[in-house]
Amino acid sequence: MADTMKMDKQSLIERAKVQMERHLGAPAWSLREKVALTCRILFAQGHDSGLAGQITARADLPGEYYTQRLGLGFDETTAGNLLRVNADLDVLEGDGMPNPANRFHSWIYRARPDVRCIIHTHPTHISALSMLGRPLKIAHMDACMLYDDVAFLPQWPGVPVGNSEGEIISGVLGDKRAALLAHHGLVVACHSVEEACMMAIQCERAARLQLLAEAAGEIREVEPALAREAHDWILQEKRSQAGFAYYARRALRAEEIGSGHPLATSAMA
Repeated sequence: MADTMKMDKQSLIERAKVQMERHLGAPAWSLREKVALTCRILFAQGHDSGLAGQITARADLPGEYYTQRLGLGFDETTAGNLLRVNADLDVLEGDGMPNPANRFHSWIYRARPDVRCIIHTHPTHISALSMLGRPLKIAHMDACMLYDDVAFLPQWPGVPVGNSEGEIISGVLGDKRAALLAHHGLVVACHSVEEACMMAIQCERAARLQLLAEAAGEIREVEPALAREAHDWILQEKRSQAGFAYYARRALRAEEIGSGHPLATSAMA
């Protein structure tokens, strides 16, 4: 057995990574179920804004992705009522129509082959920062997962239903995982549904903390080297999966208590 009290930090980090790979697991939800759970999780986290916002995930075939049906809120979206659409937003499977604003998702997917899931929401505190024209500041350990990974669009291009908005938003996002859009909200583009959900949660929490801190004084941002270290530590795949599973369990419990019908049966059908 290793004498960990004499090990350097990097060795301890690597040791912990091995242990997480061995011990952290998650339920074998389908892609549709993960998207539906993400809708419920973000609804509970204050990302709800009526019919505004979209969550999409790449489907099995190239150029296709799943999204929710226009007219349904995040709390009404289920694995069974998701749509499968192509890049032109033609419905390939399901009933109804997608949000026309999904067009900029198609642009991001085309520009970023690494992206598997996109979340666009108008959460309260991110929206407040967007009204002030302020980018996110990384000044807390939890927010370090966002370090050097959140772009900022300083000028609103208008309702994002045209191709020009898709070009602008995908361009400002670049290779980052998220972007704060002035006068608008949040867009997250990640390697998995789990990672995207965790990024969206933390972006809104970081915005809330920033507004609270700025009301009290001047924010002191985290030292870059330490922020980068924490960024890489928090954004491990196993941590994203475990965090997503935790928030999913919370959503499932709330569904059971609130309606008497577990999400697994009433909303995953």
